[in-house]
Amino acid sequence: MTSLTTAQIADLFDDCLNLLPHPTRPAVPPLDADCPMPQRIEHTLLRIDATQEALNALCQDAQTHGLRGVCVNPRDVAHCTKTLTGSDIRVVSVVDFPLGCGTHQDVQAQTRRAIDAGADEIDMVMDVRSVQGDGRHALERLMIVVAAAAGKPVKAILETGCLSERDIVRACAMAWLGGAHYAKTSTGYGPRGASVRDISLMRQALGRRMRIKASGGIRNRSDALQMIAAGADVIGTSNGPACC
Repeated sequence: MTSLTTAQIADLFDDCLNLLPHPTRPAVPPLDADCPMPQRIEHTLLRIDATQEALNALCQDAQTHGLRGVCVNPRDVAHCTKTLTGSDIRVVSVVDFPLGCGTHQDVQAQTRRAIDAGADEIDMVMDVRSVQGDGRHALERLMIVVAAAAGKPVKAILETGCLSERDIVRACAMAWLGGAHYAKTSTGYGPRGASVRDISLMRQALGRRMRIKASGGIRNRSDALQMIAAGADVIGTSNGPACC
């Protein structure tokens, strides 16, 4: 359970929205409760030493199990897009991964290259230090990525393991304000991965405004079910088949 009250969460969220005029944008409501598990899973391979053989196996697993998508580094988007041609499996590219400290120009260029290579969605890492401060730089970077994605869904990676509960709520507000479609917990390279407590707090802060992706440390179906019960919509894991 969070140490914040419902009223405190709402106040923190609303205070953060004062960074910009309230967005006039449609909500991205949670997935239906009866959405099957495979259609929630983004099978992930973000190792720096990922080989083409490993990427082929990733894509084959996704096809065999009917998974939602694969999540890869920008350099691997074109290969996965070609491999998955003719399927409805999404190719998701990370941006500014895993540190979230690139310049505005960096994140814009990375996003455009990923989209040009065939990415269906973008998972970008927010600037944690900015989130812990006034948030303006983090928000600006997110808005640049959303614009560069040209209508493709964007997930804002909060790196919850680095954030206090108050900052998790504020980061959720920034994700909404900046135009992201999802708030995502973790890169998997931070102090820790997703927790049920993180997801519950994020869902309480966001309500039905946005979807949530839980990632980091989710290794089996039991882990995935706990995250979904807490409010997650999508699961990011390098153990996709084991989570089905």
